[in-house]
Amino acid sequence: MKGDLFSSEHMVQPATAPGMAVENAKCLRYTVDGEMLARQGAMVAYRGNLQFERKGQGVGGMLKRAVTGEGLPLMAVRGQGEAWFAQEAQNCFVVEIGPGDEFTVNGRNVLCFDATLSYRISTVKGAGITGGGLFNSVFTGHGKLGLVCEGSPLVIPVTPQSPVYVDTDAIVGWTAGLSTSLHRSQSLGSMLRGGSGEAVQLVLQGQGHVVVRPSEAPPHKAQQR
Repeated sequence: MKGDLFSSEHMVQPATAPGMAVENAKCLRYTVDGEMLARQGAMVAYRGNLQFERKGQGVGGMLKRAVTGEGLPLMAVRGQGEAWFAQEAQNCFVVEIGPGDEFTVNGRNVLCFDATLSYRISTVKGAGITGGGLFNSVFTGHGKLGLVCEGSPLVIPVTPQSPVYVDTDAIVGWTAGLSTSLHRSQSLGSMLRGGSGEAVQLVLQGQGHVVVRPSEAPPHKAQQR
C-alpha cells in the first residue's frame, strides 16, 4: 500500500531519541530502551521487542484503591522498541521533573512515566475525600511524567499574594511549595449550580503552579453528557 494514501499529519515520524514524546494531542509515544512505566491498559500500539508486566501496588496501594475507588494501576514495559499510550482520547501533555522538584497529581491523570521517577501516595492536606480523592500521587526524581486531561490543561501561577481556588473535580496537580485547604462558598454554589448547595474549592497557597483541566465534571460523568 502506498504511503501517500494517508495525510502526513497522521503519519508516525521516526523516533529521534529514546524516551517520551508527544505523538499528537491525544497520544504519547515512548521509545523504550530498558524500562518505563504506564497505566494498565493505556497501550494502544507497539512495535519491537517489548514485554508488559503488571506492577503490584502492595498492601497500601490495595487499601487505597478500596477506600477511594481510584488508585494508580501500573504496568512495567521492558525491552527495546516503541509503544504508544492514550486514555479515552483525552489530551496528553508532559511534565518534566528535575532534581529537587516534586509534583502532586491525581492518579486518574497519570498516563506513563520514566522509570527514573519515583512516586508515593500522599493525603491531600485539608481536602478529605473531596479534592479529587483522599490520596494523590507525589512524583519526585528526574524524568518525564506523561499526563492526560479533558481538553488542554491550564497552568496557573500561584504566588503568596494570589492564592488560586480550584473546583475539586477540575484539579489535575500542583508543584511543590504549595499548601492546600478547603474553601466553601454557599453563594457561589447557589449561583453556579442553580441551587442552594454548597460549592467547595481547593485553595492552593504559596509559590508555584497548579494544573487545571477545563471541565468541572469527573471524566465518567462528562462522557455521559
